[in-house]
Amino acid sequence: MDIEPVDHAPRQAFPRAVLRQRWEDLTFLHWAVAPEIVAPLLPAGTRPDTVDGVSFVGLIGFRMVGLGFGRGPGVPYFGTFAETNVRLYSVDDTGRRAVVFRSLDASRLVPVLVARATLRLPYLWSSMRLDCDGDRRDYRCRRRWPGPAGATSRMVVRVGERISAPSPLEHFVTARWGLHTRAHGRTLHLPNWHPRWPLHRAELLHLDDELVSAAGLPAPVGAPVSVLYSPGVGVRFGPPMALRRPG
Repeated sequence: MDIEPVDHAPRQAFPRAVLRQRWEDLTFLHWAVAPEIVAPLLPAGTRPDTVDGVSFVGLIGFRMVGLGFGRGPGVPYFGTFAETNVRLYSVDDTGRRAVVFRSLDASRLVPVLVARATLRLPYLWSSMRLDCDGDRRDYRCRRRWPGPAGATSRMVVRVGERISAPSPLEHFVTARWGLHTRAHGRTLHLPNWHPRWPLHRAELLHLDDELVSAAGLPAPVGAPVSVLYSPGVGVRFGPPMALRRPG
């Protein structure tokens, strides 16, 4: 099996967008994790994606802005909200790289219900806040529904200089052009496309997180191996496709 390269800016691979949105004020925290820990948490037909035999768990906070369908405008009120997700990195039996979400905490209940019902994505309704003060970004989350209710997360970073040439690891954890999910008895691949990430160095000033362990992963130990920030990109999603085994 040939695994697709980590491409920082591929062409859009689908003819039409079914969803449009913008991701803004993103902070990416990543820790190394053994592939054998990750493997049981991934959908059928996928396996952990790795760098030098190591996989990664990501904790990502941001603002979803202007979520809308097709070519239509963003949905008022419900289409803009704070979100924090815990994600893993996967590759399927056809060599497509993607992410697998273990949890997606969001501050609007309606998008949570829609995503859970349609794609079985593990969205959760949470009380959330993102404060921007100069070069500081402060992300707070307290889970409401479903459980474990009361799980919290807070991360504070200071945004640094723009990265002109991201490292292979920085490309690996950000240049992802789809997600894998298990829905209605099938493993699906949902492709996305956006311009190349504008990435910045970032300094982690504070972290107190329960979301990673609530997602069934070991609680992070030690400093992240990567701390990144991006002001954001516009994103398009194509229609989901069921995985088919090669041959």
